[in-house]
Amino acid sequence: MGKFNYNATTRADIDDRLLLHLQIVIGTKLRRGEAFPFTWKDDASLGGGRTTVWVSASSTLIYRYHGSRMPSVNSQWLEALMTTANSPGGLYPVNEPAAAARRDAIGPDEPLNLELVP
Repeated sequence: MGKFNYNATTRADIDDRLLLHLQIVIGTKLRRGEAFPFTWKDDASLGGGRTTVWVSASSTLIYRYHGSRMPSVNSQWLEALMTTANSPGGLYPVNEPAAAARRDAIGPDEPLNLELVP
């Protein structure tokens, strides 16, 4: 389980594989100069509910991965996450498309073409 830290005040435990996909989507949005809300469900140990943060170029973001190996990247999952990020409600985690999880996965040693992300 990785950790997402926002402005040193807000933290979320997120699976390493999902965290990598979120990092790519967030990085793509920020590289384009686009600010957006990012929402996730809070763990039951925190009382449940959800947290929303405003992500912009001035945000301090830290992605801390539990594992040392980089997970493979699923281009269809990136597209699904980017669709939420571009919606009025902003970015939120969605389930990985199961059928494409293995077929379209990019291995950790293969180059990643981020220009394919809409």
